[in-house]
Amino acid sequence: MLFGLGAVALWSTVATAFKVALGYMSPLELMWLASLVSWALIGVLVARQGLLGQALRRGWRTAAWAGLMNPVAYYLVLFGAYDRLPGQEAMALNYTWALAMAFLAVPLLGHRLTRIDVMAGLIAYAGVWVIATRGAVFDVAFADPLGVGLALASTLLWALYWLLNARDHRPPLVAQWQNFSVGVPVLTVLLLLGPGLQWHGWAGLGAGVYVGLFEMGIAFVLWQLAVHKVSRTAKVSNLIFLSPPVSLLLLFFIVGEPILPSTLVGLVLILGGLGLQQWQKAPAAATQS
Repeated sequence: MLFGLGAVALWSTVATAFKVALGYMSPLELMWLASLVSWALIGVLVARQGLLGQALRRGWRTAAWAGLMNPVAYYLVLFGAYDRLPGQEAMALNYTWALAMAFLAVPLLGHRLTRIDVMAGLIAYAGVWVIATRGAVFDVAFADPLGVGLALASTLLWALYWLLNARDHRPPLVAQWQNFSVGVPVLTVLLLLGPGLQWHGWAGLGAGVYVGLFEMGIAFVLWQLAVHKVSRTAKVSNLIFLSPPVSLLLLFFIVGEPILPSTLVGLVLILGGLGLQQWQKAPAAATQS
């Protein structure tokens, strides 16, 4: 549980870190720097655990497409959303990925939606509507339709990535390192063809390094340790509900974003939908235990 709390604490800072870093550099530049840092960190961990030989020998066929989805496509779309939207809105919209996964599992894995799934989706996406319209729920003119579209597209990419990885037998650290090994060269080419390598000062460098170390690196490792050490995954997954309120406070005090009433209402609806979905899973998990 302490590992899980550590991961959630770090994830609570990432909305603020994204907004600070994007104040210095473009989404592509931030993506490249953060990915490079995360690739180096996870590579050290893979080597220390004696998994480097395995990582070099096999698993690259899966990594070839998985690395293009995550980190390349997912984080470029997510950073694009954070670049256009207030951090609080992008963060809240991104939390609907679990519901996107439930709906995508129907055509991809043959799962069936329950009435609880549908109800949870209606509640959560009502929250999305409140946030997207900034409280003007009867007005179909979104405040930033492209930003909202990017935020929702990131949830689809994230959910699709995990569903397609359902049969991925690579150890998590090996998979993460291989994916970044594919992603970093692609991002380097995109960067050189686009804005190129530019210096944005020590503050910009520090913000990018922080994102790579903590959002993509250390938090991932802590979460994996938490999931593998508890008797029931649901006990740890419920900790994620602690992150949004802390994220809002950090955005308010550090970035200076005023907390919009529409964000609060929308976030309550999104978390309510997620909570309903979690409540549906809990009895089944308890029975299995």
